[in-house]
Amino acid sequence: MKIFALLSEHGVRFGLSVAIMILMLLNANGVLNLSAINKLENFAYDMRLNMLMPRTVDDRIVIIDVDEKSLKALGRWPWSRNKLASLVDKLFDDYQVKVLGFDMVFAEKDESSGLKSLDEIKTHYLTNNQALGQALSVEVDKLRPTLDYDQMFANSLKGRNTVLGYVFTRDINSQSSGILPPASFSESSFKGKNIAFMQAAGFGANLDILQNNAKSAGHFSINPDADGIMRRVPLLIQYDGNIYQSLPLAVAGVALEVDNIKAGFAGLGVNEKYSGLEWLKLGSHRVPVDGNVSALIPYRGAEGSFPYVSAVDVFNNKVNPAILKNKIVLLGTTAAGLLDLRATPVQTVYPGVEVQANMIAGILDNNIKEQPEYTNGAEMFLLFMVGLLLAFMLPVYSPLKATVLTLVTTVAVLLLNLSLWQYANLVLPLASLLVMIAAIYFVNMSYGFFVESRGKRQLAGLFGQYVPPELVDEMAKDPESFNLEGESREMTVLFSDIRGFTNIAEDLDPKQLTQLMNEFLTPMTQVIHHNRGTIDKYMGDAIMAFWGAPLADPNHAKHALQAAISMIDALATLQQDFVKKGWPLINIGVGLNTGLMTVGNMGSSFRMAYTVMGDAVNLGSRLESLTKNYGVAIIVSEFTKAQVPDFMYRELDIVRVKGKDKPAAIFEPIGEVTQCNQATIDNLKQYHEALMHYRNQQWGLAEAQLMELQTLEPQRYVYTMYLKRIAHFKQNPPASDWDGVFNYESK
Repeated sequence: MKIFALLSEHGVRFGLSVAIMILMLLNANGVLNLSAINKLENFAYDMRLNMLMPRTVDDRIVIIDVDEKSLKALGRWPWSRNKLASLVDKLFDDYQVKVLGFDMVFAEKDESSGLKSLDEIKTHYLTNNQALGQALSVEVDKLRPTLDYDQMFANSLKGRNTVLGYVFTRDINSQSSGILPPASFSESSFKGKNIAFMQAAGFGANLDILQNNAKSAGHFSINPDADGIMRRVPLLIQYDGNIYQSLPLAVAGVALEVDNIKAGFAGLGVNEKYSGLEWLKLGSHRVPVDGNVSALIPYRGAEGSFPYVSAVDVFNNKVNPAILKNKIVLLGTTAAGLLDLRATPVQTVYPGVEVQANMIAGILDNNIKEQPEYTNGAEMFLLFMVGLLLAFMLPVYSPLKATVLTLVTTVAVLLLNLSLWQYANLVLPLASLLVMIAAIYFVNMSYGFFVESRGKRQLAGLFGQYVPPELVDEMAKDPESFNLEGESREMTVLFSDIRGFTNIAEDLDPKQLTQLMNEFLTPMTQVIHHNRGTIDKYMGDAIMAFWGAPLADPNHAKHALQAAISMIDALATLQQDFVKKGWPLINIGVGLNTGLMTVGNMGSSFRMAYTVMGDAVNLGSRLESLTKNYGVAIIVSEFTKAQVPDFMYRELDIVRVKGKDKPAAIFEPIGEVTQCNQATIDNLKQYHEALMHYRNQQWGLAEAQLMELQTLEPQRYVYTMYLKRIAHFKQNPPASDWDGVFNYESK
């Protein structure tokens, strides 16, 4: 009875907690697909991997690196096959390596020796001058052994523990090349099993002369997760009815002297949805796989977890023989131009050849993490037990006791998960449990607060992402006056954009660009909020904001203008910080317009946004794009100028922008009238007189005054612009009905 009484008293909290638990159970069972949870699960996996990986160097596997140093010394890639033959001979004869694997493909013939040209010449003379042709044939045949580089390379592979690499493609339009090695399994090997092998549509493999002389071969195809990160690799891939092994399996098999791969099936739980294939075996070595026959990559650490030897140092006999003797050697590249760099959980840019090395080491050590099908069952069991515990206990506990119980539960879940990871090599899902615990705790702790502060919270939910907290506080005094329904208001809109952003973005890596944009947008947003503005949206490097909604503001134009000027001032401070960080300087253009606009929540049933629309908004956008044409940072329309008469302005032009029939005068704000010195006032007066002469087609008077102003202020581009126009009109007078308006045909 006591339980029912508690449920009756705290029914809402209990119901919400159980709903959260059910939501997580449905996601774990695959009924729902909560992408956010999946992303968090990847993050949790990466965190555990980085926290618990050994960070040691494994000297059993050595990477022969086709690095920048080697490319500089031996020429650009691909190298001629006689060089590669020499490299193979040195590795086996001089350095006595155990296995040599190639993390690269040799799909095309090497014709760099000129042998093909000699054969063509020989054929020509055999046809036209038989005696000379026969003589040439003898000489060419004598030279052939030294010029047939593919045969030389094939000879170096023959009879040695060499493993070639190749790649499968999933593009149905791709052209296959080379020949595949013998398959590891035929399709009939898994008859009756519902195994979701990765399916290939084509391949890029090695020349037959090379493949037929190598000991083995394996694919190095990749299958990154949805976020582009390589956490696992497919060990077996199906193509045209046959199953082919990966490069790590092939290299490990040669090293372990194991010819065949065996499949290991679970004894229980096998059904039409689950094949039961949980591991592959190389002799006594067990390699756990998932439902797609992929294996988690057992990263040892960041780049450099295996010894690297520059290929040119092998050629020049500069490598300590002890480093290579009886070692597994992989020939790969870290040179950026050869495009074998991957995004991994341990490093954003990571050599692909070292991914293969990690897999080989994991196979040799029996140290690859497992994530079998039954981990979903374990996850659901924990979700159910922990969810019920918190759903029953948190509503009846005080905030302090509830917090302690939540922390203890979280620590227990983490310790269990990390112990299974470290000591049982078992990867148990973690994110859903932690999210459920946090969500149930949050619901219980905040329920009363949400009920008691509903009015303010509703406003914060509706407008908090657009306006600063201070305005939300003001709106909370009369929450019934605000909603998201569309209405027409006189407002001011602001558009700003970074000039030359494409070139700036090309000079920065993604991480630097993200940091730059964050450090730029944050102070710009603070300025807008400080001046009572509403952020409409960020559009890449652009900002759109407006004044006059949701809170009515009779001084919306002045506040918008003050924000624009403060943005330019804030940018000057930012540029100093950017210089210290070695980032490019940025400049922005800002456009302001005032007029009647429609404001409200607009969008679709999938996504809504509180925004403004209308001709006045479009004009504001056009004004921002015009700033670069006049060499100014800010342009305001005549409508904004009329609303803020206590500022001084420089009239820039009368323009007709694309999409508008009526012209509009545009202005550059100079500053408050009371703060402008006499020299500025005099220059403005003379400039406006010159502008009047220009529109009256008094070219000489306008030109004289503008040239005088240009001498006083050579940095001001608008003088130069009008002087160029005057020079043009002197040679090409405007039509008799010219009204002084400049038309812009592009946005």
